[in-house]
Amino acid sequence: MNVVDLIKEYDGKAVVNSVSFEIPKGKILSLIGPNGAGKSTVMGMISRLIAKDSGVINFEDKDLSKWKSKELAKKLSILTQHNNIQMKLTVRELVAFGRFPYSGNRLTVEDNEMIDKAIAYMELQEFEDRFIDELSGGQRQRAYIAMVIAQDTEYVLLDEPTNNLDIYHASNMMRTVRRLCDELGKTVILVLHEINYAAFYSDYICAFVDGKIAKFGTVDEVINKEVLSEIYKVDFEIIHIDGKPLSVYY
Repeated sequence: MNVVDLIKEYDGKAVVNSVSFEIPKGKILSLIGPNGAGKSTVMGMISRLIAKDSGVINFEDKDLSKWKSKELAKKLSILTQHNNIQMKLTVRELVAFGRFPYSGNRLTVEDNEMIDKAIAYMELQEFEDRFIDELSGGQRQRAYIAMVIAQDTEYVLLDEPTNNLDIYHASNMMRTVRRLCDELGKTVILVLHEINYAAFYSDYICAFVDGKIAKFGTVDEVINKEVLSEIYKVDFEIIHIDGKPLSVYY
């Protein structure tokens, strides 16, 4: 998948301005940057939840806008920041939504096997008959990830998956994201505010400032004192733990 000259304007102001980059297949790419930098808007356009004003998103040699929704849903899944489903659903019923692009409301044996695998992968077997609104925040987030796994798409888009999670559950979430890539072969695109999660768990990072790409590259190329200090306008120092760069700002 690659993005070419993507533009989005609100009230005549460009919030995404001529953005172009390629999403590396089979890797984790994190979109970072200050509030209002345009990263979530770019994610919204890649997922077709937000209409672009101009530019092209190429997906498997085809303009993303030309894909039929049902076929695209077999290739690309999205988990947004706000997932407040009002229906009274059990964990299993929620995860089953991931199979809708394939079988609609009539689940097949194959669908149920995929649901079982997703629930087991996220270690939710003891909760599968519990209602979503009875779960803790971390358990609920795992259930949503299980739904994405059941959808069985090659590309997984996660908009701030650690939002509103404490350190323990946020760290577990990021380890799960890493496993989606390493064990299941998914291409994962994340929007993250926590720079150190991006540094520790990503393969590539795309940093945004004022609707433009300030830096795109490997973790080592982006997570350094000069780049981060320029992007966030605060002083940074970088330390390394187990060969991974971690940032300290002051």
